[in-house]
Amino acid sequence: MRNFHLFLAFSFSLFITAQEVVVPAVLPEDNVTETYHGITIQDPYRYVENLEDPQVLSWMRDHSNYARATLEAIPGRKSVLDKFYELDKRVSSRVGNTKITENGRYFYIKFRPEDDNGKLYYREGYKGEEKMLFDPESYRPESESNFVISNFFPDSHGDQVVLAVSPDGSENAELLILKRNGTRLPELIDRASTWGISWQPGNDSFTYTRYNSSDISDVNRQINMRSYLHTVGSSVENDLEYFSTYTHPSLQIKPEEIPLIWYDNVNKYIYALPVTVEDNLLLYIGKQAGKEAPKNLQKVFDREDKVTNFTSDKNFIYMKVYDGAPHYKILRSPINTPNIKNAVEVIPESADEIIQDMRLTSDGLYYTTLKNGVEANAYFRGNNAEEARKLMLPFAAGSISLDNVDAGHPEVWMTLEGWTRPEKRYRYDGKTDQFVLEPLSSQAEYPELAEVEVTETTVPSHDGVMVPVSIIHKKGLIKNGKNPALIYGYGSYGATFSPGFSPVILNYVIHDGILVIAHVRGGGELGDKWYKAGQKKNKPNTWKDGIATAEYLVKEGYSSKDRLGIWGGSAGGIFVGRAMTERPDLFAYAIPEVGAMNTVRMEASPNGPVNAPEFGTVKDPEEFKSLLEMDSYLHLQDGVEYPATLVTAGFNDPRVIAWEPAKFAARLQKSQKGNKPVLFLTDFEAGHGIGDSKSKVFENFADTFAFALWQGKHPDFQPVEKVKMK
Repeated sequence: MRNFHLFLAFSFSLFITAQEVVVPAVLPEDNVTETYHGITIQDPYRYVENLEDPQVLSWMRDHSNYARATLEAIPGRKSVLDKFYELDKRVSSRVGNTKITENGRYFYIKFRPEDDNGKLYYREGYKGEEKMLFDPESYRPESESNFVISNFFPDSHGDQVVLAVSPDGSENAELLILKRNGTRLPELIDRASTWGISWQPGNDSFTYTRYNSSDISDVNRQINMRSYLHTVGSSVENDLEYFSTYTHPSLQIKPEEIPLIWYDNVNKYIYALPVTVEDNLLLYIGKQAGKEAPKNLQKVFDREDKVTNFTSDKNFIYMKVYDGAPHYKILRSPINTPNIKNAVEVIPESADEIIQDMRLTSDGLYYTTLKNGVEANAYFRGNNAEEARKLMLPFAAGSISLDNVDAGHPEVWMTLEGWTRPEKRYRYDGKTDQFVLEPLSSQAEYPELAEVEVTETTVPSHDGVMVPVSIIHKKGLIKNGKNPALIYGYGSYGATFSPGFSPVILNYVIHDGILVIAHVRGGGELGDKWYKAGQKKNKPNTWKDGIATAEYLVKEGYSSKDRLGIWGGSAGGIFVGRAMTERPDLFAYAIPEVGAMNTVRMEASPNGPVNAPEFGTVKDPEEFKSLLEMDSYLHLQDGVEYPATLVTAGFNDPRVIAWEPAKFAARLQKSQKGNKPVLFLTDFEAGHGIGDSKSKVFENFADTFAFALWQGKHPDFQPVEKVKMK
């Protein structure tokens, strides 16, 4: 997903290897003036928010076609794309999203090199014979849409599976029910969320949450959503409304809160969780009430209790809390009287390690930590132990993911990886304190990794705070300022970009690029304080940390202002957009992908209200000022020479509606001084990137890296000839 900008007022040379391409027109302005809390803003492209406007659609298509032609004409793009497929073929199968039932049946999504979309498989135990259950490429063969498996949920015995299938990246799921022999039941539930699906006792019914509309541009799509109970074999029209503001008015569920509810098969309790993107959770618990909405739900903790994660077994509920502990601590409360007020501390806060994830087994509590954002460790606290013990890992890991059956079984698996260490899946045997290799994906060799080096450092930001930065490059790098370098950042929701191996990163480094991961404030690498230091009124720290990273790379000779770029997607669009608008002189190019570029107007989009806890609301005077400060679109100024920019949008995007990046691209095209290109590429058959086919993923990364290496002056990505554009 990408797009390109040109300037009608200037004649300039564009790098293309074939025939002359007609430059699309810049979109005309039609200014709207609006005042918020005494502050007046000018919005010259408000009409772009109407994605059914023929003029807007024509402009988007014209620029998408132009961007596509431009990107595919970059000489080195084919080399990048071919390398993706070559790296992919080294692995005979990639397995992900594994779910293991209580009787040991494995369900998972598998990709083979010949597969463009993952398929659902199952096997009887780890060593059992594999059988395919569902191929999304054969679903609705009459349709031109690309269907993918968004999620799946086997029942506790693995006899049947609820399958969520979505078209064209829209995340508008259709729920199907499959028997283990592959038979599909007649029920189909449309406009379903892939969250909150849970099998109930007896495995004859399940809960699910449903959108109000399948139209991703409907501003009421996620307002006052409802969870339902479906009984297998019955009509969807008879589904019981199970958890919502209407079934439980005393809970005062807010319109923007999504009501999730599920059943725990170990302790037999119902868990009800009204959620937004806010990290402070609100939890109710109660007993299952048969085929009727649960009654007498009891509050376990409120948002003010600062709980960000929880898990439970048959005796206790465990809570990850940052109240008085910015690196987090773990408390637990008895499951029969669950309340944070009677909870006791079982894992204290560490001085230098951030608690990440946790899983319960019948033997006790496993949890992982992260040190300095890049060093992962694992710990275990037995049921009868006074304190946790550190586990000796098979190798030094940058990240660890935990998996288990449930809290009633002893098994636990850990997947370890690092920037230059491909992932390995182990079953940990607590009795022998051994890690037993149990791969699901086939193992591949990457001899290129012998030539890759990672430098972990810290960089002083604008206020003196030291920002962790990971620099991935070829060994023997000469720091002469002549290397193309690309800074990636995100910095929202407390998300952590911990080290993990990816053929994507390897491919960029193979092509002589330096990939720089800036662990900026707003992320979770250094705990809750680090997260909150990049949120709302503190959001400028996010892009200022990125600017400081860029200045460091130039100062140290890794790259230079005419070879350095910045890249990020979704909420990372704020990181990219505000860095390039605040310091346009510092970057040669910028790549905001499906980015949140017009934050002042975010609440006017369907996904905006649920994101207000993260970014703020225009209804609050101070939070409006924060939204205005982080709004890249409104910070564009006429007559400024901005970096070459590749802006992308997904027309079916339910998370960042396509008009946000579209408005930014339109205004940037109008504002740009000079001849640096502004490509705007809308993918009309995709959404936020979630659920893209493998070929689309490879194409998109090839676009990103080709654009970056072109603008970063890599000789293999420069034009064979120049075609004059007027």
